[in-house]
Amino acid sequence: MRRKLVYVIGIVAVAAAGVVYTLVADNEPLLGLDLQGGASVVLEPTRVATPEELDVAVEIIRNRVDGLGVAEPEISTQGANILVQLPGVDNQQRALDLVGQTAELRFRPVLSAVSEDSLDGADEALLESFALSEGDVAADAEVVLPQYDDDRSIALRYVLGPTAVAGDGLEGAVAQFHSFIGWHVAPTFKPGAEGIDLFNDVSRRCHARGSSCPTGQVAIELDNEVVSAPSVQADNAIFEPFERDSITISGGFSEQRARDVALVLDYGALPVELEAQQSQIVSASLGTDALSAGVLAGIIGLALVSAYLLIYYRLLGLVAIASLGLSGAMLWTIIAWLGESQGLALTLAGVTGLIVAIGVSVDSNVVYFEHLKEDVRSGRTLRSAVDRAFPVAFATILKANFASLIAAAVLYFLTVGQVRGFALYLGLATILDLLATYFFMGPLIGLMSRVSGLYTHPSRFGIPAPPAQQPGAAS
Repeated sequence: MRRKLVYVIGIVAVAAAGVVYTLVADNEPLLGLDLQGGASVVLEPTRVATPEELDVAVEIIRNRVDGLGVAEPEISTQGANILVQLPGVDNQQRALDLVGQTAELRFRPVLSAVSEDSLDGADEALLESFALSEGDVAADAEVVLPQYDDDRSIALRYVLGPTAVAGDGLEGAVAQFHSFIGWHVAPTFKPGAEGIDLFNDVSRRCHARGSSCPTGQVAIELDNEVVSAPSVQADNAIFEPFERDSITISGGFSEQRARDVALVLDYGALPVELEAQQSQIVSASLGTDALSAGVLAGIIGLALVSAYLLIYYRLLGLVAIASLGLSGAMLWTIIAWLGESQGLALTLAGVTGLIVAIGVSVDSNVVYFEHLKEDVRSGRTLRSAVDRAFPVAFATILKANFASLIAAAVLYFLTVGQVRGFALYLGLATILDLLATYFFMGPLIGLMSRVSGLYTHPSRFGIPAPPAQQPGAAS
């Protein structure tokens, strides 16, 4: 008797403490893309990519997204494609542009530059002589590449020499602000022959304005366009690998543009070029509508289940509803904590898993209640039936819920996307249902069966009286 009381008080105290902690800490569930809006895109490689290349691309994209500060992004492979889902981003198009950017970086000497507004016949002939098919910019050849203005119109066309330093010579990059040149990107080159030595070589040639670099400029090419073409201005044109202040990439950058360029350079180039096949931007209003629909479905389902339990099981139904509320409080605490501390998002599929879990919880109650009714029908008193039926019923409940947990685990580990969210929340709710059944529902009914005025009236528990007690029974 005392142990049952401790169980009931203990689990109620745990649930209450969790709710208080959630309110005090101001924890809230982190909503996924379909509930709070955001952006998603399916990226397809322009050539056949190996599984290893796709894995590397996923990791680089994930690092870039983390750099954007997006909470709980979903980045995974789908066959030969990559799915990127970014919930809650303010500038969706900017995020989509960044995640798919190849970030193929090259430093090239500038041979000449032509303004788009001052093209003449000779310039056009020169540009045509370097005509290239899209996406086929040779690293070891002279090329013509554009530089765009803020409106993405071509401002300049540069004739560039062969690549002097490739992107893999970089150690990293950061965005910085200087009162003289404004926002710029400060790259850090790797030491030795594969990094800073190559940059030093091209900087010397451009500083001397020889035939290989007559303009004295070094162009920074990123994904087949020139982002900047600064002049080499150092006295000796010699730089150390980790002197970030010595080397800058500038070009009238805004703060966002500088940070974007630094972001893609810092996390490296994608091993394969990707093209967006399916892009979707989900507005916050659509997400709110989806959440409202899910909540409404849950409320309606819970109301119908509660009405059924109260009508059919009476006091037992009231206990079942309290058990649902208890497990729901613990579930809310865990979901809010996971969202705040682990970045785990609640998606519409997760909401569906929680609604399905209501049925799982009711099944557990019904199994026990029906065992109880069978024992009373067999002639046992309510008190003795309660003590006998619960261990047998809980063994059945445990086996049934374990089967649900196996299904949830298989879905979680073998699937991707929102199916994993469904499996996670279904499994979590199932575990909490077992705890509520063992530590609350069973002990509380045991305590109620010993209350004077209740245990002699099984009908108050929705249990018909035994045959010997029914009106008209033989004496």
